[in-house]
Amino acid sequence: MAKEKITYKSAVTEIEQILELMEREELDVDEMSEKVKRVSELIRICRQKLLQTQEEVEKVLKEIED
Repeated sequence: MAKEKITYKSAVTEIEQILELMEREELDVDEMSEKVKRVSELIRICRQKLLQTQEEVEKVLKEIED
């Protein structure tokens, strides 16, 4: 299965939508399990993107200093 291409913004938006459904208690137990797995995946994607961005910024700053 190919890795899904998703932007940071769309991941955060999807997380917010899922959390809203949970807060309104609109999910049954089976849906809840799947949504929790999806949120976990989305958080992992966000962390990777943030780490990558941090590394890129640090690289640029280091190049500027040199």
